[in-house]
Amino acid sequence: MKSIQKLGRRRILAMTLSSIASIAIGTTSLSAQASGSIDSIHFLIPGGAGGGWDGTARGTGEALTKSGLIKTASYQNMSGGGGGKAIAHLIETANQSHGTLMVNSTPIVVRSLTKVFPQSFRDLTPIAGTIADYGAFVVTAASPIKSWKDVVAGFKKNPRKMKFAGGSSKGSLDHLVPAAAIKAEGLDPKKLRYIPYDAGGKAMAGLLSGEAKLLSTGLGEALEMSKAGQVRILAITAPARLKDAPDVPTLVEMGNPTVFANWRGFFGAPGLSKDKAKAYADILGKMYDTPAWETVRSRNGWVNVFKPGDKFYSFLEDQEKQVGALMRELGFL
Repeated sequence: MKSIQKLGRRRILAMTLSSIASIAIGTTSLSAQASGSIDSIHFLIPGGAGGGWDGTARGTGEALTKSGLIKTASYQNMSGGGGGKAIAHLIETANQSHGTLMVNSTPIVVRSLTKVFPQSFRDLTPIAGTIADYGAFVVTAASPIKSWKDVVAGFKKNPRKMKFAGGSSKGSLDHLVPAAAIKAEGLDPKKLRYIPYDAGGKAMAGLLSGEAKLLSTGLGEALEMSKAGQVRILAITAPARLKDAPDVPTLVEMGNPTVFANWRGFFGAPGLSKDKAKAYADILGKMYDTPAWETVRSRNGWVNVFKPGDKFYSFLEDQEKQVGALMRELGFL
């Protein structure tokens, strides 16, 4: 993995998954144990409908129930505070929330570093990292912007007109990724105009309404709409084209070295017993072997990643250092 400090010399950006180079695409080590007595899971989603958190939680619940690993799944969207409202709720109701898993991703690290909220992953019980989702830059089907090179040319001409929408607050993930890509083109990322929305669904609506010219999001949030002809994906931040999206180009093939994958995973309430936390991680591990999960994974273009328990915690500590260094490099801290 290349050092983040080499970003200014146009090296490949490896912002997330500190061990992403070791991830086997589409494969995991699944020596999961029995899932214990877990019959149902309540998924707490820190953002609104239509975003990456929402899709990950509902897709995971779909796979677990359709495969018979659990009987029922329920969902609760709780927006606010850049995800902080849901985190605070899980902490405050910890004694009554042992049946709840909260989905989260790289923003739990980013927003803690920027002091958007006082809590961090250390205040929760990390259960497992489950997937990685590459970044995507999206336009409407009728947009005159046809390629990433058009974005770069437009930015050079007038950066104020190249407005990016995103489903997270300023300075967070959907802002960070295009800023890194713009910097890799030798341009000033601080000039990038970013319009924040509450989750990916509203950000997509902002793009379709014309409020923004471009959308910075996860591939999983745009792939189905792209296949339906509603939007076009200009580029993704994968190192090479994906089998689930073979027609979507990468920044790398267009001469921009930015590579980025946003992990997503699940957290339990603080004070959750080790046995219950392990039971949750085991049932998520068993999910990967099911056809129901492969259906969910492939339609979103996700990468399978399984980091349970202590491995997940160690990864989060390492990412905190890497993402912090990147944010300082870009001027976000």
